[in-house]
Amino acid sequence: MAFFKKYNGTTNTKLVRIERLVWVLIYGGFLSVVVSYFLGEGDAGLAQGMVIGGLLAVLTGIVLIYLRSRLREGDE
Repeated sequence: MAFFKKYNGTTNTKLVRIERLVWVLIYGGFLSVVVSYFLGEGDAGLAQGMVIGGLLAVLTGIVLIYLRSRLREGDE
């Protein structure tokens, strides 16, 4: 018996789209925050907007992880 349960993915297109969107939002949000760090000196307004937008994207990705954990293969 394995320590971790093997996950081979799902065939449900709705769940696959949610799983892909989660990682796009999280990584895109973090990338936005990092890029805004380098813009801070030149354009403070743009940098602050990118930080807020990036953190909102990360938060949305975290909420989608929670929602995905509640959905099952048979749910539509």
